[in-house]
Order: sequence, then structure tokens, then C-alpha cells
Amino acid sequence: MTKDSTVTVYSTQQVKRARIAVAAVFTVHGAVTGSFATRVPWIQDHAGVSAGQLGLALAFPAIGASIAMPLAGRISHRFGARTALRALLTLWTLALILPALAPNLVTLCAALFVYGATAGMSDVAMNALGVEVENRLDKSIMSGLHGMWSVGALIGSAAGTVAAHTATDARTHHLIAALVLTALGLIACRDVLDIQSHPDEEPPPRFTLPPKSALIIGAVGFCAVFAEGASLDWSAVYLRDVLDSSDGLAAASTTAFALMMAVARIAGDRIVDRFGAVRTVRTGGVMATAGGLLVVFSPSPAAAMCGFGLLGLGVAVVVPLAFAAAGRSGPNPSQAIAGVATITYTSGLIAPSAIGSLAEATSLVVSFGVVTVLAFGLVLGAGVLRSADRKVTGSAVGEGTTTKSAAGS
Repeated sequence: MTKDSTVTVYSTQQVKRARIAVAAVFTVHGAVTGSFATRVPWIQDHAGVSAGQLGLALAFPAIGASIAMPLAGRISHRFGARTALRALLTLWTLALILPALAPNLVTLCAALFVYGATAGMSDVAMNALGVEVENRLDKSIMSGLHGMWSVGALIGSAAGTVAAHTATDARTHHLIAALVLTALGLIACRDVLDIQSHPDEEPPPRFTLPPKSALIIGAVGFCAVFAEGASLDWSAVYLRDVLDSSDGLAAASTTAFALMMAVARIAGDRIVDRFGAVRTVRTGGVMATAGGLLVVFSPSPAAAMCGFGLLGLGVAVVVPLAFAAAGRSGPNPSQAIAGVATITYTSGLIAPSAIGSLAEATSLVVSFGVVTVLAFGLVLGAGVLRSADRKVTGSAVGEGTTTKSAAGS
């Protein structure tokens, strides 16, 4: 690899290794989320909080992320993308330890604030590197990367299901998981692209308003990510409290959701290339709506698990396609993508809190009725993602090297 003031040059093999490395990073990030989500009922009981109080606590990751996310770009600008990702991912994996240690509402809120801040910063850093690899390969890989995140969530939730079934203390479970995932994350970061900013380049702004072109695209992403966040954090609680299932079976509902997300995202790039973004998202919206209805009117835990699986299958590819559509929606692609990312990420972080607050005022069944309505919004709004359809005429990666402006990363 060589560098000058504006261009970073990588060989074909370096870019291919970077793709594998960033996919591994996505997997580790997802495993942290899956590990946490399956033990939410244990954490709720340990902290002694009600559904409404849990919903309040789950707002703090959104607060932490909103404050901290703008710092990720500035950290990458100062220290380089690889060093920044290594540090931020380590903070995120270790933050998994904190929520299970909280003995009351106040400490739980503080722990989840740190959890959300580290989640947001590492998420921004790894997605930025994913986009950089996609640009250098000149072919769609983001759905696959998000698929690897879902694989990680599946692995984490599967381990959490076993831990819940065997009544393992979540503090022990999360300590072991955090140490293992930290080690794996550090190994994965070794081969990611080491993008360095030019010394004279201005650091990213702390806050930029999204362009109007990104707002409606972001609204479609909002619906999908809201359903995802609600299902990940509340599916286990739903089966336990509404359908009176065991802790092990309740945790398995999160695994079912994560499994369908992973399957759809891994296959997503090929499906979109064949059927187009609009048809893919519209069909997914129909499946997600059917899944939401099955959850709301479910007569048994098994039926509800199928419903959560359909929800995961239906919303899986929306976010990668929203990013792609934003990048083609106006004269400033990076600003549009940043705007859509802010909207969708905020949706995922506020969803658990909103579900909890609505459940406190009404019931969890009503809360997932709202999720079902938002899922139907994908059917209505899919047309705005038409610009996400790719027409790739060739690859930027040949037998020699690939180049890309470092200033545009």
C-alpha cells in the first residue's frame, strides 16, 4: 500500500482481505447485541424494574449514541480508520459487561448510556469502512456485511438462549462473552483498510442536517429499523409475559428473529440484483406485516416465534438499500447517507424505549400492533428506494490495484 496527499492505493488481495476483515467486525458487533438482547428479562429482574422503567432505561442507549456518534468521524480523522475501529470496537465489546451489573434503575440507565455510546461510535466506524471497501470493489456488499452482523447476533443470541435455559447468571455469561468477543474483534481489525486523512484536511463537522432528499428515504428505513429494534429487545419479554413461555423458549424467539435476518441479508445482494430494490422491499413489507399480525394475534408461543421470524425476514435488507438509495439521491451523497444513517440508527435505539412506554400505558400486544403498522409502511414507501437498483458495468478491482480518493472516504 502506498499513500500520497489524495490517493490510497491497495492491491486486489488487500481489498479482498479487508472485505473479509470488515465482515468479521460486523459479526463481532452483532454478537454483542445478540448476547445482550436474550438476557434482557434477566437484567430486568435483577434491576427490579417494571416494563415502563425498562423502556425508560432502554432510551439511554439512544441518548448515548446520539451524543457520541459524531465523535467517531473525528476519531477516525485524527488516528486513522483502523486504529479508531480497533479502539471503538474494544470499548463496545467490553461495554456488554455493564448492564448485567446494574442493581437498580439509575445504574441501569448509566450502564446503557455507555453501552449505546460505544455501540454508536463503533457502528459508524465499521459502516464507513464497509462503504469504502464496497466503493473499491465496485459491487454491492453492504447487504452481505449486514448479513454477517445478523449472523453475529444469531450466534450471540443462541449462546444467550443456552445460558438462559441453564439459568446461568448473566453477569458471568456477559463477562465471558465480552472477553471472547474483544479478542476476536482485535484479530479482525488487523486487515481492515487503514484510511488516513490528509494533515490539512478539515475534520468532519459535529452535526450536519440531512438534505431533504434523504428524509423520505430515511422514513422507510425508520420503519424497518424500528421493527428490528423492537423485536430484538422485546421478543423474549413478549413470549414470557404475554404467552407465559419459559425463559429458554422466550430467548429462542430472539434467535428465530436473528436467524431470518441473517438468511435474508446474506442472500440480499443477489435477490436485489434479480428483482430490484422496490420489489424486494415491497415483498419484504408484506412478509413483515404478516409476521406482525401473527405476533399480535398469536394463540401460542410457537406461532409468535414464526411471526418474529417473518418480521426479521421482511425488514432485513431495507437499511442497506436505504443507504444505496441515499447515495444516488442528490448532489451530496455522503451527506445524504449520513442523514439516512442518523434517522435509521436513532429509530433502532428509540424503538425499545417506545415499545416499553406504550406497553406500560396499554400492553405489549398493542405495542406490536404499532410495529405491524410500521411494517406495512414498507409496502407503501418502497418506491422511494428505486434509485438503490444497481447497474454495475464493471469492477474497479482487477489483477493489479484499485484506487480511491482518501478524501472521499
